[in-house]
Amino acid sequence: MRRRLIQSTLAVVLVVIAVFGVSLVIVETRTISNSAQERVESEALRLASIVDSRILAAEHVNADVLRNPVSKDQYAEIRMPGRDPIQIGTRPQGDVIHSTQHGEEGETVTVQEPRSAVTREVGRTLLIIGLVALLAVVAAVLLAVRQANRLASPLTDLAETAERLGSGDPRPRHKRYGVPELDRVADVLDSSAERIGRMLTAERRLAADASHQLRTPLTALSMRLEEITLTDDPDTVKEEANVALTQVERLTDVVQRLLTNSRDPRTGSAVTFDLDEVIQQQLAEWRPAYRGVGRAIVSSGKRHLQAVGTPGAVAQVLAALIENSLMHGGGTVALRTRVTGNQSVVEVTDEGPGVPADLGARIFERTISGRNSTGIGLAVARDLAEADGGRLELLQAQPPVFGLFLSRTPPARKPDDEADRPTVR
Repeated sequence: MRRRLIQSTLAVVLVVIAVFGVSLVIVETRTISNSAQERVESEALRLASIVDSRILAAEHVNADVLRNPVSKDQYAEIRMPGRDPIQIGTRPQGDVIHSTQHGEEGETVTVQEPRSAVTREVGRTLLIIGLVALLAVVAAVLLAVRQANRLASPLTDLAETAERLGSGDPRPRHKRYGVPELDRVADVLDSSAERIGRMLTAERRLAADASHQLRTPLTALSMRLEEITLTDDPDTVKEEANVALTQVERLTDVVQRLLTNSRDPRTGSAVTFDLDEVIQQQLAEWRPAYRGVGRAIVSSGKRHLQAVGTPGAVAQVLAALIENSLMHGGGTVALRTRVTGNQSVVEVTDEGPGVPADLGARIFERTISGRNSTGIGLAVARDLAEADGGRLELLQAQPPVFGLFLSRTPPARKPDDEADRPTVR
């Protein structure tokens, strides 16, 4: 590209020099020739005037008197009636420029000048024009190289940026070049880099969320299967098998929610449900794990509360809180339900040391953990709570009290909700 830009610029300059240079040479040649002719004619008229004046004054006319006005490159011949011709200078050979003038006293004055003088002057003019043209070509080449570098270097940078995007490095460069078209391309590449970065972040976040959300139902399912392998009682096997099937349904629900949220995070499935059923389900699932470590999990508070949300998501939030208490808390874990305003609240507390003061305000941030865990469990739980209009908060740090707030009134459905809802096949 650099070579093409330099060649095109140089071609334009050469065409301009050729057109205007040839025209200038023609004009200057004619101007110099005309000037030489006028000079010879002027010299002839001047000599004729001098001769006339001296004849009228009865003064002597000879070559010595007329020599000084005549240029050394010129030859003059004066012919007067009844007198010998007067010659001044050396008669030029070859092509000459001449002029003949007649005086009032009958004399004839002829002035000649060799055309070689005109040729020398034209040559000097051509040399000057050639030097100017050469300087113009050099300046054009330098300007073309500078302009080519200015245009080619940004294109090289943009190609490197596109290559980086293709290799999986989505960092935008935010570099501009002062050329509107190139800056537009750079804007598009930076926007694409940011969009790709967000997509990669979303994919990584989905993978992390999926692994964390699937871990709890898989753990519960494995515990039920272990119970089945350790007993020979058909009734116990049947009961544990039914619970295992429930866990499989929860696992399927988790996978479905993950896929739905990955396609459109705004898609919700909030319904009015019985909060007691979700709490009792969680108690039944987690009691074996708590018994295994010598701890207990209990529930208290207001019964038969209705809440608005997705039962599977609420179950995952409670499971995350219960698992957090199992891993980081101590003593008995209590789930207490109450009503505040138009909201149903589930409080999860334990008798452990609580949340450190330096982590209290950041406990729901991703990768924030006080005991070498993944640090995404509470963040995922808060996202699940907020997806259907609820919220999850740390009400008290020591001892820890987490509050899950759920609306008791179904949200008003817009008339066009049904039309906007995507069709699931």
